[in-house]
Amino acid sequence: MARAAASRSGGGGPWGTRGFGRVLGALLAAVLGAAFLAGCSSTGGKRAEDRAKRLAANGSAVNTPHWTFAMVTHSGAGDTFWDIVQSGAKQAAAKDNIKFVYSNSDQGDRQAQLVQAAIDQHVDGLIVTLAKPDAMKAAVARAEKAGIPVITINSGSEQSKEFGALSHIGQDESIAGKAVGDELNKRGRKHVLCVLHEQGNVGHEQRCAGVKSTFTGTTDKLYVNGTNMPSVESDIQAKLQADKSIDAVVTLGAPFADTAVKAKRQAGSGAEIDTFDLNGQVATSLKDGRLGFAVDQQPYLQGYEAVDLLWLYRYNGDALGGGQPVLTGPQIVTKDDADALLSYTDRGTR
Repeated sequence: MARAAASRSGGGGPWGTRGFGRVLGALLAAVLGAAFLAGCSSTGGKRAEDRAKRLAANGSAVNTPHWTFAMVTHSGAGDTFWDIVQSGAKQAAAKDNIKFVYSNSDQGDRQAQLVQAAIDQHVDGLIVTLAKPDAMKAAVARAEKAGIPVITINSGSEQSKEFGALSHIGQDESIAGKAVGDELNKRGRKHVLCVLHEQGNVGHEQRCAGVKSTFTGTTDKLYVNGTNMPSVESDIQAKLQADKSIDAVVTLGAPFADTAVKAKRQAGSGAEIDTFDLNGQVATSLKDGRLGFAVDQQPYLQGYEAVDLLWLYRYNGDALGGGQPVLTGPQIVTKDDADALLSYTDRGTR
């Protein structure tokens, strides 16, 4: 009877059996929760803090072996495009516990020698450009024979698979050129001058050929010495003075865009200046209207993804592309994009 009375009274009062059970449950939950939080603070939370400290100290997010990857490009001196490529590569290398080594030459034979030097140093992975594929074919073959995985970037997408590379990361130059031709058509241009600053570079030829294939007006090519900016300026100026029908100039690298702007001014030409590739000066010139548009192939991604894919291959046997290039462009950017681009170019990632 006492139990029954207690049970009956417990059904409605706050300190009955059910009410007491609820209070007791809440107290137990609070105690357990406090214990759980204390456990997290002393174990999981501390582990997270320790991991963050290790990453900050070591610059690496993985515990794989400290491999060495070499990148050998066809860059000439002073080409800011390759600073951005290296920025991406270095970021990925820091994350992946990789020692990153960079070298370059705009001479095909010298570039091949630099590849051989990397092979002799027994690097664990190799990233190369194939702007001058004939000069590079034998060097790439020697790397593969030495058991060094190779990824190509930027130029030589058509030769990459033939040469035995794991993958190619970059922009299809013909597709990019066609995009430029289409954009010039939209802008009502009738006569474009395509300025090639490195003779023998197959990618440059593909760009201009792509422009010509989709542009409905007249396309001319002008070969200049890209290692001599005053000469580049005078050659473009002379061409614009000699042919007033030219209403668009397309340069094939960001450093040459500003030179073309100067040549246009000296020639008294009304031609629109457009360019392949992007840097801080190009973003500024887009904003103030000195340039019409630029074609961004996202060089930061080319460097970053090349290192990351080599790491994935060494670590897990992964490859991307399925035998096709992994495209990072083209992306047409204009004055409307300039403010956002400037924030990226200021930190060296676009």
